[in-house]
This record gives sequence, C-alpha cells and structure tokens, in this order.
Amino acid sequence: MNEHINTFPRQVILYGGTGQAKVIRPIIELHRASVVAVFDDTPGLASPFPDVPIYRGWEELPNWLVARDPYEIGFCVTIGNPHGRARLRIHDQLAALGLQPVTVVHPTAWIADNAEIGIGCQILAGAIVCAEAKLGRACIVNTGASVDHEDILEDGAELAPGATLCGIVHMGVASWVCAGATVLPRISIGADAIVGAGAVVTRDVPPATTVVGVPARPISRADQHQGEDQ
Repeated sequence: MNEHINTFPRQVILYGGTGQAKVIRPIIELHRASVVAVFDDTPGLASPFPDVPIYRGWEELPNWLVARDPYEIGFCVTIGNPHGRARLRIHDQLAALGLQPVTVVHPTAWIADNAEIGIGCQILAGAIVCAEAKLGRACIVNTGASVDHEDILEDGAELAPGATLCGIVHMGVASWVCAGATVLPRISIGADAIVGAGAVVTRDVPPATTVVGVPARPISRADQHQGEDQ
C-alpha cells in the first residue's frame, strides 16, 4: 500500500529553499540518494546548503532539465503552510514534467500498517500516524505531530510541530493546524482553514477560517486587520 515511502531515484531536487529543505535533505540522503539542486521563486535567495546550487524556480528549471532524463530525477516540494495550495500546484507541475515525486518519512516516525500515505507526503521526526488514517498527496506531518485513528488529511494539509489530531478528524485541502494545537475527536477542519498555535478545537471550523484560543474561536475581521497593522 505504501511501497512508495522512502523510495528515491538516485538524484532528487528540492523545490523550496528555506527551513523545510534543511529538514528533508538528511532523510533523503539517509537512503543513499543525493539532493542535487534546489529551486525557489524568491529573488536573491541563497542556497540553504553550501554544496548544493540554487536556481530561480520556473525561470531556470527548463534549462536545468536539458540533457537530463526527468524520469530519473525525484522531487520534493519543501514549502510549508500557509502555502499548501502552492505546494500542490508545484507538485503537479513537476510531476507533469515527468519528475518523480518522493514520499519522505523520518526513521523515528511511526506509521500504522493500515494507514494510507499519499504520494509526496513528508512525515518528520517523532511523528505518529495511527490506524486507518488516510493522508492525501503532498501533506506534511511535522516533528512530533500526531495523527490518530481514522483521521483524514486531504491534499496539501499540514500539521505543524507538536500538533495533535484526535480520532476521526477530517482536515480539508490545504488546511493547517499550527504548533501545539489540539483538535478534538470527530471535528472537521475546512479547506484552507488555519488553527492557531496552542488552540484547542472543540467544534467544526468552516473553510478559509482562522481560529485561535482555548476553546478555539474564529478571528474577526477587525482582529485580522489589527494584526496586519502591527
């Protein structure tokens, strides 16, 4: 079912050149593959690694692929949330070019035998994915995060470090549960919703809504504008 986990071509590129790339590279190289290039659309961004070149995203990728066989090159989109939609878009664009998406799982993570892990997921150190959980493509379960039994993470969803999903939770496309937050059982988190750090979610969160606090409540538009002014 999950044969694609930690199965890498010999050469892998990372799309995204900040902290997530630094976390993912050691896992890839543990399995005797090499990170050969980093791509990022941010102008002037330095490579996160002194020994790996960085290229300006879609401007330079076509030239880099000339004389290379994309079917022999893996990729991982190392862009965290709140950019889940961008991660999904880039994932699909790279796959359309023939590059091979890789699914990266840290050796200290634990995954139940009957859990389903989608292509392009990243499951990091100390993370737990329990019985009958289902993760879509390009999800991120960060350091020390927990996905309990029968949870569903749709494409591009992300759990930040230390976040906890209790059982039978549903996370929508590109939703994000921030560091240390807890989502109680049978809760639905809508697509593009954000659960703030340390929040405790006791009721469903509508799509494209940010909730914070204990118990979690939606941020009003006034609160959002006040935060933007600071």
